[in-house]
Amino acid sequence: MKKRLLCSHCVFPTPDIEGTADYYEKVMGFRIVRYMDAKEPNICLYRDDTEIILTGTQNRVVPNRELYGYGYDAYFITGNQAALQAELQKAGAKIVRPLSKTDYHNREFVVEDVDGRWIGFGMKEGD
Repeated sequence: MKKRLLCSHCVFPTPDIEGTADYYEKVMGFRIVRYMDAKEPNICLYRDDTEIILTGTQNRVVPNRELYGYGYDAYFITGNQAALQAELQKAGAKIVRPLSKTDYHNREFVVEDVDGRWIGFGMKEGD
């Protein structure tokens, strides 16, 4: 069967689009591409095979854990989580859950971004 879903991008509304982009570039290691003159202004952030799209909002960011009681706002499948965690921590990222194996069998860590979103970085492990 031919693949129909090829990849996915996170879309993060933010009240400070330039400030959030700056954080993702300097702390999280993403490359910035601005489309601020577009009909719907946005900034695309790229790192490896991932993309985050920032859009503007007049509202404050309400993370999933506040809205629903738990949950991340994005999750990236990653290899070598220990090296990535060390890199992000050195750059100033706020690690809210250090690297560990979860009760749902993922090896992961969680970062809180500049807007309060929790971003998980992990991969499924065997039992």
